[in-house]
Amino acid sequence: MEPNLPTVFPVTMFDAKADADALHKAIAGLGTDEESLTTILCHRSSDQRAAINLAYKTSYRMDLESQLNSELSGSFRDVMVALCLPKAEFMAREMYEAMSGIGTSEGRLIEILGNGTNQETREMSAAYQRLYGHPVQDDIKGDTSGDFESLLLSLVQCQRDETQKADVAQAKVDAQRLFEAGAAKLGTDEKVFYSILTTRSWAQLRQIIAEYESMHDHSLESAVTSEFSANAQRGILELLQCVQNRPAYLAERLHKALKGLGTNDRNLIRLIVSRCDVDLGNIKREYEKKFGTSLQADVSDDTSGDYKKALLTLIG
Repeated sequence: MEPNLPTVFPVTMFDAKADADALHKAIAGLGTDEESLTTILCHRSSDQRAAINLAYKTSYRMDLESQLNSELSGSFRDVMVALCLPKAEFMAREMYEAMSGIGTSEGRLIEILGNGTNQETREMSAAYQRLYGHPVQDDIKGDTSGDFESLLLSLVQCQRDETQKADVAQAKVDAQRLFEAGAAKLGTDEKVFYSILTTRSWAQLRQIIAEYESMHDHSLESAVTSEFSANAQRGILELLQCVQNRPAYLAERLHKALKGLGTNDRNLIRLIVSRCDVDLGNIKREYEKKFGTSLQADVSDDTSGDYKKALLTLIG
């Protein structure tokens, strides 16, 4: 797997208070200086933005988010607010929004829980408890059901091995266990699938997928398609996509946000803000490879004004 390629990097000679002062001037002056907001917030890493947020509150006894909400509007406001929030809190809010109201955004839940490291998921869960007064598991249980609920609850337990090397012998054992839990029997032992898919490392899962296909005359994906249905099937298949090529999976999510029926700005903002200082460079490459056009071109076609400028700055 190639190394992560961010598109936003920490600035050297970083001064959180100076940035907070510049943001305050851009917000509190006569009219709002959107260009200054973009120049600062779109060129700082997640940790630097968190430091600016704290410095702003310390200096002005006001919350940067509330100031942005009062002075800005529309999707540009949403990007700026997303950038000023600690990542764990941003993702907790996204989880909550995916489950609140009518209907559930199953794809968003899998995207967030399937891609987070153990530490990121633990921090998101802690932020969720702080924000909403109850564990995220309560809302998962209340808003989903059956096999899909079981998959999400397994992911939120943060039991994934995070070592980088694969154990071939163990991968053969797990591949056989998956075969016996699914294709080899009448009915499906779902617990075996969840146990393996949510606890083995990414490298180990890639090895399991390869061993499964080599040991049997079909792929693990085809077994999942046969053994599971509805949201559980979709969730596991998306998880397997992440395992084999996470940037390609996220590129597909971005394409759906841009090219579906109208632009899904919430998904577009979350994907770009959460990945810009992680692996958005890799995602851009996969996007162009998969769809024959650049992410920048599609974002430029589908957005406008300060919102477009902010997103394009983050994409790089």
